[in-house]
Amino acid sequence: MEEKWTTVLQPKKKWLDLNIRELFSYKDLIFLFVKRNYVTKYKQTILGPLWLVISPLLTTLMFVLVFGNIAGLSTDGAPQMAFYMAGNLVWAYFAYCVNQTSNTFVQNAGVFGKVYFPRMVVPISTVLTGLLDFFIQFLLLGIILVIYAISGTAIAINVWALTTPILVLQLALLGLGVGIIVSSLTTKYRDLTILVTFGVQLWMYASPVVYAVGQIPERYHFIYLLNPVAPVITIFRYAFLGTGYVPLLSWGISWITTIVVVTIGFMLFSRIEKTFMDTV
Repeated sequence: MEEKWTTVLQPKKKWLDLNIRELFSYKDLIFLFVKRNYVTKYKQTILGPLWLVISPLLTTLMFVLVFGNIAGLSTDGAPQMAFYMAGNLVWAYFAYCVNQTSNTFVQNAGVFGKVYFPRMVVPISTVLTGLLDFFIQFLLLGIILVIYAISGTAIAINVWALTTPILVLQLALLGLGVGIIVSSLTTKYRDLTILVTFGVQLWMYASPVVYAVGQIPERYHFIYLLNPVAPVITIFRYAFLGTGYVPLLSWGISWITTIVVVTIGFMLFSRIEKTFMDTV
């Protein structure tokens, strides 16, 4: 009698071989990895998850002191605390996705070499872990806006705030794409992990995190907004603070860039995961 198998493991042959149904069947493992990420992140710490609130507050206060007061950069009339918190909130999530997913193969080589599961489970769980951090810090931004509103400062939240899930989805996809591209390359070139940390820092200063887009000469706005993160931060600030404007064309180009980066990332990831155990 011909044997019938419940699971058949076959090598991937296509450049873009992403089995969504298989990933969905491993949803419990994804949430298990999310739990693992949180436990290992705050294990043996005194304040634990309170760092999710303390860290963005300290960063925002530093931005207020250095860029708002010492450098005197304009915030386009928005309260400084809210302005820098909004920019840092968006950037922190993107940077987390890039930095953490860029070490997927190297950090999980021991697990990957012992048991089979879709390797994409690990970077997806990392993005979801960052999403929980984003949600908590987003509530912190909401509290700051409420405090400003109670104190009599005008807060111009508008209908563009409804696009927040779309903006967060784009950040997640872009961060995932960049991260898995780097993780695929670091299996052979380990020094790329050092360049990623340095590159992310430079990328932050090339994005409107600590300054407004209005600080850039108007004739350079379109070129500047080719940075795919810049339109996202600009729209987020406009949605909750009413500063700046909505660069629709640049946002559209940003989405195209995001889709291209994610596609290239999945293609590289699919090709590398077959042989990475031989090089890691």
